[in-house]
Amino acid sequence: MKKILSLFACLMMVVGLTACTNAEPADEKKTVNVGVSIYKFDDNFMTLYRQEIEKYFKSLNTDEVTYNVTVQDGKNDMAEQTNQIDNFIAQDYDVLIINLVQSTSAATIIDKCEAAETPCIFINREPSEEDMKKYEGMISYVGADARQSGKMQGELVAELDNKGDLSGDGILQYVMVVGDPENVDAKYRTQYSIEQYQEVSGNKVEKLDEQRGDWDQAKGQEIVANALTQYGDKIEAVFCNNDAMALGAAQAITAAGRTVGKDIYLVGVDALAEAVDLVSTDMMTGTVLNDHITQAHKAVDAAVSAVNGEKLSAYYWVDYVKVTPKNASQFK
Repeated sequence: MKKILSLFACLMMVVGLTACTNAEPADEKKTVNVGVSIYKFDDNFMTLYRQEIEKYFKSLNTDEVTYNVTVQDGKNDMAEQTNQIDNFIAQDYDVLIINLVQSTSAATIIDKCEAAETPCIFINREPSEEDMKKYEGMISYVGADARQSGKMQGELVAELDNKGDLSGDGILQYVMVVGDPENVDAKYRTQYSIEQYQEVSGNKVEKLDEQRGDWDQAKGQEIVANALTQYGDKIEAVFCNNDAMALGAAQAITAAGRTVGKDIYLVGVDALAEAVDLVSTDMMTGTVLNDHITQAHKAVDAAVSAVNGEKLSAYYWVDYVKVTPKNASQFK
C-alpha cells in the first residue's frame, strides 16, 4: 500500500511540474516612457501646463501600465532642447511631447522623430502647416487658434461703451507688447487684435509703440513704463500678447499714476490667476482664457493614442474664452 501511495505522489509531482512548465507566464506591467521638453520652465503659463501634463499622466497609471514621464527645461535655447530630444530618442522613449523653443525648428525635430519612428505631440507653439504635413499620422499639434485669441482681445476693447476711444476722436491710440515675433501666436494676436478692433468698433487706429517682450513680466513692465513716459496721456490702450507681460504692464500703469478703466485700457491672454484677479477688480480690462487644462489633457490623450498604435489627427483644437469683469469670478 505504501508503495502505491508513494507512486501516486510521484505521479502527481510530475503532473504538477508539467503544468507549471506549460502555464502561461504572468503578464508583465507595461511601462511607457514619455519625454516632455518645455521651452522654458519659468514661463507662468507653461508651468501650469506642464504640471497638468504630469498630473494627468499620473491619473492614468493602472495595474497594467505605468507612464514614466520625464519633463525637461529647454531654457529658451533651441540647441539645448534639440539635445534633449536627441537623448529621448537615443534612449528609445515611446512618445515625445514638445513645446518648441523655436517653431521654425519643427521640421528638424519631425525628421528626427520620423527616422526613429517616434510619435511626437507639439503643444502651445504651432509648427507651420507645411511642417505638419510631414510624418502623417505620427505627429500632432494640440493648441488653441491664436487668431481667435487676438480677435477676442480686439473685441474686449471694441465692446466697451466708448470703444476704448478716450479722446473721442474716432482713433484708438495704442501700444502693443509682443511676445516672440517668431512665434505664430504672437504674430496672430498682434495682427488680429487690431483688425478685429477696427471691424467691430468702426474706429481707426494709431500704433504709438510696438516692442518685443518675450512673454516676460519684467520686460512687459519696462516696455510699458517707457511708452508711458514717452507718450503719456496719448496712450488709450495697451495690448499684450500674454498675461505675464500684461501683469508687468499693470505695474507700470499704476506706477505712472494711471487707472485702468478710467484713463487707459489693458488686455492680455491666458487668464492667469493673477490676471483674473486684476480683471475682477477692474485693474485689467480683460483677458482671454487659454485653457491649459483641456490642452494638457488632449496632448496626453494624443500621446496615449500614438503609443497604442492609433493614427493621430494633425490638429486638436481648444477654444479660447473671453474673461471680463462680469464673468471673471467663473475663472477663479
